[in-house]
Amino acid sequence: MIQIVTADGRREREVLQAMRARAAQAGAEINRAVAAILEDVRENGYPAVAACSRKFDGAEPYEITPERLEAACAACPPELLSALERAAANIRDYNEKLLLKSQEWRSPDGGVVGRAVRGLSRVGIYVPGGTAAYPSSVLMNAVPAKVAGVGEIVMVTPPTENLNDAVLAAAKIAGVDRVIAVGGAQAVAALTYGAGFIPRVDKLVGPGNAYVAAAKRMAYGQLDIDMVAGPSEVLVIADEKADPRLAAADLLSQAEHDKLASAVLLTTSRALAEAVDREIIRQTGYLTRSEIMEASLRDFGCAIVCDTLEDCAALANEIAPEHLEIMTENPRALLPRIKNAGAVFLGAWSPEPLGDYLAGPDHVLPTSGTARFFSPLSVDSFLKTMSIIQYDKASLEPIRNDIIRLAEAEHLTAHANSIRVRFEDVDGPADKGEGRA
Repeated sequence: MIQIVTADGRREREVLQAMRARAAQAGAEINRAVAAILEDVRENGYPAVAACSRKFDGAEPYEITPERLEAACAACPPELLSALERAAANIRDYNEKLLLKSQEWRSPDGGVVGRAVRGLSRVGIYVPGGTAAYPSSVLMNAVPAKVAGVGEIVMVTPPTENLNDAVLAAAKIAGVDRVIAVGGAQAVAALTYGAGFIPRVDKLVGPGNAYVAAAKRMAYGQLDIDMVAGPSEVLVIADEKADPRLAAADLLSQAEHDKLASAVLLTTSRALAEAVDREIIRQTGYLTRSEIMEASLRDFGCAIVCDTLEDCAALANEIAPEHLEIMTENPRALLPRIKNAGAVFLGAWSPEPLGDYLAGPDHVLPTSGTARFFSPLSVDSFLKTMSIIQYDKASLEPIRNDIIRLAEAEHLTAHANSIRVRFEDVDGPADKGEGRA
């Protein structure tokens, strides 16, 4: 059951406060524990990682052999293998179309400028495995990295029963180079500093629990990260013509993730909100994980009845949800008003699980309002760029005095000198008098 309220300003603030508070779930105790793990691994290397892994997962880290990956593919049901391959193909196609290209052009001054695009040398992908198996997360993290041309992809995932054939088959299909069974903050620390056979990486991507999220936040700067993701969330905008069965089903699809997950309905019809609530009660009755869904909806779910669809869009922008579904008669008409969301799903036939598994765009998305400034994981996340500048004497000469003036305005005389010495044959020896250092 969800609470149904009429938009009045107060409830909107409560929704925003509740959703944003979830991002701060890692309390002082978690932060202290994670900081100690990172420092221990930084100072002591692999023995510290192994000790943490034994303590928290009951096993030391180990590497999965290529033969085991091959065996996992052979052990998967053909239908599952086909679904994984189809998902990988769609993710690959989507990211190939986004791939930035190196380019050069003539500047207005006649020089050559441009940008060289390169894949990162080594990337770590974190695949959760503490409570469930996530082969889809393997594909969503690894395939874009492969498209970007990353030199080496190192996958880490907890050594639990969820490290199963489907997860390993996904790693093989995605082109992961190394799979290491290690999880938690110790995995983040190992990839940050390097520890024994676990290499240091340039960037770490992928979701995890509160300890992993805290470790990524603390490690940032030693390596790059994608984002600090929090609990999952969905927001559905629906008009009076929406099907309440579908809206309820999609709200529940996120509520089942976690007791901290958020599911919010924004609608112009109180009748629809009441019908969705009845459907939630009905569908929860035959779904598994009902206890999780009920807690999520009780604490972080609601339906807000707004005056207009434009009001719904404005409130959605304030919330900046991870997943935004638009179930209206003309969903594209509302799209230009949407500014902040991780992924937007248009129409009744575009449910959020389509994006989770098969459509192609990534399911690693900003949460807890961070869609205001973060973007989804994509091939862009695994690229870096380098500026290219090439002038000859003829193109540098007309602008040399402007560069000198700008350098001297900043009192950087060696910068100015670097230009002057190149034109001594034109201007005479560089002036070493007043104003020179």
